[in-house]
Amino acid sequence: MRLTRVVTALTVAALPLALAACSSGSSSDAGGGASVKSDKAKDPNAGLLTGTQLKKALAPASAFPSGFTIESDGASDSGGEFLAVSSRKTAKPDCTKLEGTAWIQVTGYEGGVSFAQDDYVNKDKTEELAQEIDQFQGTTAKTVMKQLRTVAAECATFTDTDAHAKVKVTGRSTTGLGDEAYTLTLTSGAWESGTTLIAARSGNSVVTVLSTAGSDDGAASAKKLTGQVLQSLKAK
Repeated sequence: MRLTRVVTALTVAALPLALAACSSGSSSDAGGGASVKSDKAKDPNAGLLTGTQLKKALAPASAFPSGFTIESDGASDSGGEFLAVSSRKTAKPDCTKLEGTAWIQVTGYEGGVSFAQDDYVNKDKTEELAQEIDQFQGTTAKTVMKQLRTVAAECATFTDTDAHAKVKVTGRSTTGLGDEAYTLTLTSGAWESGTTLIAARSGNSVVTVLSTAGSDDGAASAKKLTGQVLQSLKAK
């Protein structure tokens, strides 16, 4: 099940506020000497990358195994403007979102104020590798990671949407990837192989990867792809 994020509500990035003075030599307003805070400090998106910039941080086609090609309908980004902040849905997570490429939404968050994603499949479309980067304001990226850590317990088992089979979910903290990382493994007796999902935070960014490639439930290829995206982000 592919779940590519759709841009539904773009908002213009916070524009610099006009610094209006009463007159060209005015020393202060009433109360005298009040300093004007910098525009950058007032912009909650200051320092964040746009979707256009994040797209360039995604791993290129050359990083994927031989025979893998991009799925044209799986590529999406938020463009040059920032999205409106969406509040987190606090209801019980929809565990079936773990089947999709935009599986970060299982946390209750639609995603960040900017994002970019795409996914690649092999010739027979039996194996898939997907990548997404979301950037969040303030400390929200840390909150997203905290929510992801609860998913293994809340979605310990669920029924998938295709085979209507029972899926088992296990989770573990993962070292060596960004500031913090967490791995989810999905397995089912009805599947030929399992799925590995990795979420890794680097500052305000959360990189999420999905892999079914390889004989190890996608574990090695998912970790490799996550590392490549994180390294690319550091260079931005």
